[in-house]
Amino acid sequence: MTKPENTDHIWARAEIESPCIKVCVIHPASRLCTGCLRSIDEIGAWSRMTPEARQEVMTALPTRAGQITQRRGGRAGRLKSP
Repeated sequence: MTKPENTDHIWARAEIESPCIKVCVIHPASRLCTGCLRSIDEIGAWSRMTPEARQEVMTALPTRAGQITQRRGGRAGRLKSP
């Protein structure tokens, strides 16, 4: 069995790189991607954004982590139920 070729180079560009880490799940309450912390609108517009607009988003990303709350489903959610 051969090892699959890494194709990340195909997506590389000479511009501000996308913060995408290929974990694309939108958090229902915050409407942010749990992988890169961008909004749906930012993700959709990324390829059309100016370098300055992309830099603004990149600067804001570290402050967004607190907007994503942990889901309390499964066993942990049942244990916390009254």
